[in-house]
Amino acid sequence: MNRFVATVKSIESTQNLNIVKFRFFDEILTMMSLELNQNIKLDSKVELSLKATQITIAKDLKGKVSCSNKLKAKIESLNNGKLLSSVVLSVYDTTVESIITQESSTEMNLRVGDDVVILINPSELSILSII
Repeated sequence: MNRFVATVKSIESTQNLNIVKFRFFDEILTMMSLELNQNIKLDSKVELSLKATQITIAKDLKGKVSCSNKLKAKIESLNNGKLLSSVVLSVYDTTVESIITQESSTEMNLRVGDDVVILINPSELSILSII
C-alpha cells in the first residue's frame, strides 16, 4: 500500500459525491469519493493511500490526459518478473511502488534513473487517516 501525506485544500460536495483537493508538496492531488469522514476539514493533514496496481506510469508523456493526478517521479528500482514488474519510484521525499505488466515495462524500456510521470485516477485515492 502506497501512502502520501497531504493537506486538505478544498472540499466540494453535491448529493453523495465529494471532490477533495490536497496539497502534496507543490502539487495538487484530487480525490473523488462517495463518503467523507465528517472530521475532514480544510487544512486537515491526512494520510492518503493507494494500491500499487493503481499507479500508471508514463514515459515521454506529451499532450493532455484526462487523469487529474500527474506527478513527476524518478525510477529508483525495477524488478522485472515473468508476468509483472515492480517499479519503485521517488516523488519528492515519498517512495511509491507501481505494479505493471512485465510487457509494459519492456515496451517502455524502463530503466533505473528514468524520469517518468505517474498518473493516479481520483477515484483510486482514499484517506487512510487524519494526522
